[in-house]
Amino acid sequence: MLPRINPLRLLLLGAPGSGKGTQTKKLKKLLPNILAISSGDLLREQVTKRTKLGKEVLQYIERGELVPDGLISRFVTAQLLKTKSESAQEQVQWLLDGFPRNLDQARSFQNTLRVLNMPLSNVIELKVPKSRILERLASRYIHEASGRTYNLSYNPPKTPGVDDLTGDPLVKRVDDSQVGVITRRLDDYDKFITPLRNYYNELGILSTVSGDTSDEIFPQILQVLNLNAAPAST
Repeated sequence: MLPRINPLRLLLLGAPGSGKGTQTKKLKKLLPNILAISSGDLLREQVTKRTKLGKEVLQYIERGELVPDGLISRFVTAQLLKTKSESAQEQVQWLLDGFPRNLDQARSFQNTLRVLNMPLSNVIELKVPKSRILERLASRYIHEASGRTYNLSYNPPKTPGVDDLTGDPLVKRVDDSQVGVITRRLDDYDKFITPLRNYYNELGILSTVSGDTSDEIFPQILQVLNLNAAPAST
């Protein structure tokens, strides 16, 4: 088990559908002050708002292609800078989901973090069987406006087909709706993960957790981070 470094700055790696978003929500309940940044959520927000950038991003998503490195790197870095004051940089704790996703991004981002004096403390890879991932993606629906995610098999909405909070209809994500697109996304992940895994392993900050369900994986994450399952009392 790797030592936890304070402040906690965590990167979650995992294939699409491996449960990074679910684990992020669980960690946010335990650590409410941690900043959670999902590159996918940031880009999908642009798509939902139909911004110029969103229209460009949508073209990549519909083809099952990855958004260019420069675009997504700029987005994530800007989010980090926006949510903290310069004087308190070293105190900020954050959790990244979905970025960096390849070796070039990782090296560039590591240089950025070095300049900001905000090094990664931990990188955790979620390993879930591909058959389980395909099942999850086939039954995943979202509330488009908020990004809230539901799964018909283990996290269904209270009323079928509608968001729990707003009553708006749920939809399939564009990149979850076609088997060919899903397969291409998984293939892309397989292609990029080995050099990324090796890079963070050489830095001495990589751990791997595995299982079929989020409930199996979450206790392993807590063990890696030396965290208790219950939030500290205040």
